[in-house]
Amino acid sequence: MLRRYLYPYIEQDLRSKMVFLGGPRQVGKTTLALTFLGSGNEKHPAYLNWDSLDAKQKILRGELPSRQPLVIFDEIHKFARWRNLIKGFYDTQKSTVSFLVTGSARLDYYRKGGDSLQGRYHYLRLHPFSLYEMNPKATESDLSLLLKFGGFPEPLFKAEEKHWRRWQNERLQRILVGDLRDLERVREVSMVQLLVESLPEKVGAPLSIKNLRDRLEVAHESVSRWIEILEHLYVVFRIPPFGSPKIRAVKKEQKLYFWDWSGVSEIGPRFENLVASHLLKYCHFLEDTEGYRMELRYLRDTDGREVDFVVLQGGVPLFAVECKSGERSASPNAYYFRERTKIPKFYQVHLGNKDYGDENTGVHVIPFRTFCQLLKL
Repeated sequence: MLRRYLYPYIEQDLRSKMVFLGGPRQVGKTTLALTFLGSGNEKHPAYLNWDSLDAKQKILRGELPSRQPLVIFDEIHKFARWRNLIKGFYDTQKSTVSFLVTGSARLDYYRKGGDSLQGRYHYLRLHPFSLYEMNPKATESDLSLLLKFGGFPEPLFKAEEKHWRRWQNERLQRILVGDLRDLERVREVSMVQLLVESLPEKVGAPLSIKNLRDRLEVAHESVSRWIEILEHLYVVFRIPPFGSPKIRAVKKEQKLYFWDWSGVSEIGPRFENLVASHLLKYCHFLEDTEGYRMELRYLRDTDGREVDFVVLQGGVPLFAVECKSGERSASPNAYYFRERTKIPKFYQVHLGNKDYGDENTGVHVIPFRTFCQLLKL
């Protein structure tokens, strides 16, 4: 079993505070958490899942397993007053017990309801497998598998199309029928499902809420709210534009991507989604473990010139990335924005093997596998 990339950081953080582990459903949070219990078994007495009636009763009675240096609470955010409950456990037993809290919906969203836990925890987000985590010396075959089956552990390592199709359907049903109703109290589940089915074809392009509203024949506010909820549930994420009036950059239109890129049918948008997910993982990792303020954006001007991604640290651009599924010459847009912005490095990543760059222009055409090794993505 591969040890997940967050393991040493969780291990270190548990020495001083609680750790909250967030991320999408079925990304491997429970499996990762159980590795800290030695046995890796969900029947371990220190593993308390809110969905278990027995564990729920013990939690509500304030009963923690005896002589356990670590206690794991799974899905406890489904309990309305979970913050105060966890606070009580931590404040009275932190000298002898460490606490790891996991959840399939966005813990960072639900924990914003109050500051009773302020200063008592570190929050980390677990992402699907990226290429470097899958194999630091990744082959073309590794990249093909990741592109086809996505980064979620079960379908990726099973690598069977029938299993992948069934897994996708079942996971989406659990989110829409379970999480959506239980955690967000949305009644229009069928409409949200239609929205989800409409979104893969929007990947990589500026997202128009108006077009979605017209297609679904619902209010603009409803579509906006549903997309926000899908973000909370780790189905999709959006990135805003970057730029200044000097280059006449667009200011409002966001681009949308899926946490599971394998459901995007066209190879070009799917590859762009995979790159977006890798870069988001990079940003979240540096935020959660190092405390940097990271942003993932894209660059587009009013004339339609675009570079797919810009990564910023503390508001300062570190590099830009353009995606091309084929081995092509560097995009003219990269040269155009390189001359007019303060972005120091431009990468054009692709699925082939060509690797060349021009130090004078700062534009580097590079295989995606090499790019992942360079940044440890």
